[in-house]
Amino acid sequence: MPEPADRLLRDERLRLFSFATAEKRADYLVVLRAFDNARTRYVVLLHAGDVEELVARDGGELSASEATPLLEQLHTWGVLERSYDGSRAANLAEYRNRHYVYQFAQAGFEAYRAVEAVLDTRVEDAALSRLVLPELLADLEQLAAANRAADADAVYRKLSRLDSALSDMATRAAHFYLSLGDLVRTTEVTPKSFLAHKDALLSHMREFSLDLARYAPKLAAAIGAVEATGLARMLDRAAASDERVLLSLDERREDWAARWLGLTKWFVTAESELSESDRLREGTMSAIAAVLSLLRRVTESRKGGVSRESALRHLAGWFAAAPTDDAAHALFGAVFGLTKPRHLALEHPDAELVPCTRSWWEAPPVEISRTLAETGRAPSPGAPGRIQRNDASIRRLRDAQLQAQRSRAEAAASLRAGGVYDRILDEEETEVLLGLLNAALGARVPVSGRTQGSTGSGSGVKLTVTPHPRSTIVQTARGVLHLDGLEVSVS
Repeated sequence: MPEPADRLLRDERLRLFSFATAEKRADYLVVLRAFDNARTRYVVLLHAGDVEELVARDGGELSASEATPLLEQLHTWGVLERSYDGSRAANLAEYRNRHYVYQFAQAGFEAYRAVEAVLDTRVEDAALSRLVLPELLADLEQLAAANRAADADAVYRKLSRLDSALSDMATRAAHFYLSLGDLVRTTEVTPKSFLAHKDALLSHMREFSLDLARYAPKLAAAIGAVEATGLARMLDRAAASDERVLLSLDERREDWAARWLGLTKWFVTAESELSESDRLREGTMSAIAAVLSLLRRVTESRKGGVSRESALRHLAGWFAAAPTDDAAHALFGAVFGLTKPRHLALEHPDAELVPCTRSWWEAPPVEISRTLAETGRAPSPGAPGRIQRNDASIRRLRDAQLQAQRSRAEAAASLRAGGVYDRILDEEETEVLLGLLNAALGARVPVSGRTQGSTGSGSGVKLTVTPHPRSTIVQTARGVLHLDGLEVSVS
């Protein structure tokens, strides 16, 4: 989850778009367009009177008194910044009133541009940038030459141009395929308009796909040639010539490294992965198939004379010609498959609290099961589920258990035959000995005076623990076991 500071910043940025959904959004756009027009003439600060003049120059009507609350609200949202301008005061009273002047905030200007870009978007503007491919190849060759010549400014300019061209190409492609998807998914295709442009559309996509297939290997080779001139030196030179002074040199270098990595992913194929150019070419071929399918649908609808529009018109005529309301309702149910609501009979858990004579409008709701609501049948526990048995796993576990028991029995027999002293016990014998010691020592009850011996048995053997004047030593595979004042014997 984002940090509280990040959430606060995000909420403040989202408030910038409040003017686009406000009640007076048209007036807010008029005011902001006046500020944008003033920027083109290098005028930054505007007073309410200046806004009135600019709006009137564009043919609109907005007085200074009407613009003032709009400016204040835009300042509250953070779209505009406000400052004082005492030079407009003609007397002391006006100076104390502190005339305000406004200008675009940086984030507010970006929000305004984003809204204007959405309003100015047109579907017919979508196109694939086929001619940018040879320009990318030429820029890569010039970038390699600039890096070999150690020209830092030229390296920075070429990298900036490559980044802008590739970003524009990706944006155009995304816009084109989104617009094409809307065209293909539409339920009402106008045959005349579609057939008038289908040849140009198919030709445009085929030419782009062919050019992309032809230039992709050349661009990949050019990227390799640029990296051969020294990728680290190229990034250092680009970061040194970058004029973003608010970023440190390391941050600028990381930014250009990320941009170069994105450029290489577009045209250089990684192991078991497709490059972005390959994905774009596959998307183009899929789009061509979708357009051909749409063309077939349009052609068939024209031949048959039946389309969604004509079918709905005929249906509307049938409704208008229905002799009675019951006939219209029957037609509606047959066409749309909708029936009357199903009523369910269910008793309330507390019948005394809600008598059967009370109206449905007054009685509290009763919870019903989903099965009853969907099928009309009361829910039942149903048949018990089938027990899933894994016989193979059971056999493997049983075999492992029997093998462990046999190993333990063999180790116990070895202990009984060879004893525990004057030799080194292996792992299995050590395990059996420790288990017997645990059973024997757990049975000892400490009392006053001398403790008597105790025994422990298991796996067909019995271990006896008796007091001993000295400590005894048992050597095992895990190390040396010291028994303080005890002696053990296995029988």
